[in-house]
Amino acid sequence: MITSKLNTADQVWVRRMNRAIILGVFRTQKTLSRARLATETGLNPSTVSSIISELINENLIRETDLIQSSTGRPGRLLEINPGGGCAMGIEINVDYIEVLVSDFSANVLWRQRQPSKPETGQNLIMEQVLALVKQGADYILSQDSRLLGIGVGVPGMVDVAGGLLKLAPNLHWENVPIRKILATHFDCPIYVENEANAAALGEYYFGAVQNVKDFIYLSAGVGLGSGIVMDGKLFRGMFGFAGEAGHMTLDINGDMCGCGKRGCWETFVGPRAVEQRVRRSLAKGANSVLHDMSKGDLENINVDDVIQAAKEGDQIAKDAIREVAYYLGVGIANLVNLFNVEVIVLGGALNNASPLFIKDVERIVLENTLAPGREHLRIIPSAHGSDACIMGAITLVLDDILSEPALM
Repeated sequence: MITSKLNTADQVWVRRMNRAIILGVFRTQKTLSRARLATETGLNPSTVSSIISELINENLIRETDLIQSSTGRPGRLLEINPGGGCAMGIEINVDYIEVLVSDFSANVLWRQRQPSKPETGQNLIMEQVLALVKQGADYILSQDSRLLGIGVGVPGMVDVAGGLLKLAPNLHWENVPIRKILATHFDCPIYVENEANAAALGEYYFGAVQNVKDFIYLSAGVGLGSGIVMDGKLFRGMFGFAGEAGHMTLDINGDMCGCGKRGCWETFVGPRAVEQRVRRSLAKGANSVLHDMSKGDLENINVDDVIQAAKEGDQIAKDAIREVAYYLGVGIANLVNLFNVEVIVLGGALNNASPLFIKDVERIVLENTLAPGREHLRIIPSAHGSDACIMGAITLVLDDILSEPALM
């Protein structure tokens, strides 16, 4: 608890911090009494009661069932009020755009997805985004609720402070002012984040690693993204662009990557790499059920087809998955040796295919990491699967509301 003689501005700041401290406790503990909140936060019971009254009036917290206190009169349990407002998440992917609306407890209320292609161009795609966001905002109004904020997850290098997408090789976008574009139409806080970073936050607060402070989230879409969380916070690096593990070089003479370099990790383990391996084998006349799936055009084959064929026992598909497992394991071993994390979370296409290769990946990681750093390592699938990014975008909004003022 912070106590001293403070001027008015300082008092306002301290109260905001105390509010955030109280709200933050509800991230890990779903229901608490006022007395328990005072114990957990170290705040004066009268301060807790005053702030809780304020939060109840704002519909952010609500009272639940009665509990019997060991001493004194019974008190009511408190919890986050799902009806406190709505968060909106946007995912801009290479193949699609999606908008999702959740309540204040991250329960999904509404969602819409539309296909898209990079060649459509950023202006038309952003028009699609704005149209979907308008639909989401109309839904929120129809529920007599309020929009708390908008979070955006996008593949590429993001200037988080400026809400600017600096570079997205797979989208072919550069210096796109996403926050500014949205802010001209919607008056609310807007957050723009790299898709893997957003997904990592979503897993941390509402997913597979809620009690883990050090982990790396890996996601394979068109490329390979990673979000690195150290001591419970995103690791951003000096200029905010850390985590581009997909562009870690494995072979300087390897295949050309979408970023313009050769031999990037994502050229070995991304969906495109899997599809290209299979197409090369089929072009040589290899026998496979994937011939039928392609309907006469090998370009029709996608990673989902390969995963399905591998599950059915197709040897060509199994060989392609096995090769991915090898290079995925090598790359993960490098990350484990560098960051000494407790957990690696596999998302995107990696999540979908993980039952096919997880044992191979674990073996390769163990063979290529230093013994002390691998003793407690776990490699697990994402809790949110293909929704990891958009749930992460929702988390950007909710996390800011539940964060200390100094971190906003």
